[in-house]
Amino acid sequence: MKPIFAIGDVHGEISLLEKMLKNWNREREQLLFVGDLIDRGENPGAVLRLVKKLYEENDVVVLKGNHEAMLLDWLKNPAEKMSYYISQGGMETIQSLLLENVDEFATPEELAKKIMEESGDLIAFIDSRPLYYEMNQYVFVHAGVDFNSENWYDTKPSDFYWIREPFLFGENRTGKVFIFGHTPVQNLHSDGSSRIWLSQDQTRMDIDGGAVFGGSLNAVVVEEKAITKIFMVSKDEPYQSDCS
Repeated sequence: MKPIFAIGDVHGEISLLEKMLKNWNREREQLLFVGDLIDRGENPGAVLRLVKKLYEENDVVVLKGNHEAMLLDWLKNPAEKMSYYISQGGMETIQSLLLENVDEFATPEELAKKIMEESGDLIAFIDSRPLYYEMNQYVFVHAGVDFNSENWYDTKPSDFYWIREPFLFGENRTGKVFIFGHTPVQNLHSDGSSRIWLSQDQTRMDIDGGAVFGGSLNAVVVEEKAITKIFMVSKDEPYQSDCS
């Protein structure tokens, strides 16, 4: 199997994504996104369009994150979910999926209808994304899995993109190594660093560098039995570490 070039939560940061993709060897490596492509950042719509294009042209895995789920929930219940979705950075996504200015639309229902008319292909794309991807001993997932389930495959669908503490700090008896995003690493490092976070037992690796909060967009290259490279790109200089 090809090594996997796995990228953490992008959250609309199109400039950082374009910078990160310069490190991807598309001939040798399979590209993977752990979810949360959208909301809050510079241009979520541009990120979605680029990732969908890469998916159509290459062997690319794109997982569903909780922010993709929130967009889908809002589209199903625009009026009811509007305030919550905007509080989570949804307005940046809504505007970047529309040709007109968002102020042209009087109601949430009109906004949702127009998005489906103009960007329905992007909505269908994120709606069909898988919840996890497994390669040998590695499992890529947005948020994590339920270690209290008899089998981690039986994790409740929403937990794959929402779970936090029980996964981050629970006992991992699955025999798998999980590579995930969702929780900005700054929340897990005592010094607030943007570097990759590893659990004490080294079976969980968080690659969400909090790019949209001023941190970095992080990525790792995962080979058959080891993680061989780490990349961090920010508004400043990029960082690369060869782990081999």
